[in-house]
Amino acid sequence: MDEIILIGAGGHARSCIDVIEMDGRFKIAGLIEKDETTIQDNLGYPIIGKDADLPSLRSKFTFSLITIGQIKSYEKRYQIYLRLIELDYKLPVIISPRAYVSKHSIIGDGTIIMHNSIINANSTIGKNCIINNKVLVEHDANIGDNCHISTGAIINGNVNIGFQSFIGSGVVTKQSISIGNNCIVGAGMVLKKDLVSNSLIK
Repeated sequence: MDEIILIGAGGHARSCIDVIEMDGRFKIAGLIEKDETTIQDNLGYPIIGKDADLPSLRSKFTFSLITIGQIKSYEKRYQIYLRLIELDYKLPVIISPRAYVSKHSIIGDGTIIMHNSIINANSTIGKNCIINNKVLVEHDANIGDNCHISTGAIINGNVNIGFQSFIGSGVVTKQSISIGNNCIVGAGMVLKKDLVSNSLIK
């Protein structure tokens, strides 16, 4: 079984650990945390390094997953993603066995599909995305790179979401609308019209 290291050791990492354990394809070697951390472990997995150790750890580990959450800003996850690509880490797609992902969908590298999510036919999800628990992504929807679709959101058919956007818990989108890049949509919103890039709605 291949080993994987997790970048980030907070609450979102705990949810990712649960999915990776259930998926069963990777053995978690440990977690990487920010340089000033005093954390020693997370759910029994050790902290094996800090951000500055990523270059030296590459000689031992091939696979990594970003396990930092994304609510206020995409920037931290995005910068780490670029760093991992630069260091030639492989970022696998992680899919919970409790999720349904159509064989006719496309999922980008480094994306995690969490428990009880449904990804329907001809949908596309970009790289380094979080598709959180109980999300529904309907047919022909397109989600760009570095997005977080939060718990229980419903992305209806033919919706297009640009890169680096956050869609909050319980959001419902009308079919066939477009949401721009770097948008934040707060929990519980119902979207019936297009959103231009850099919109904040809550």
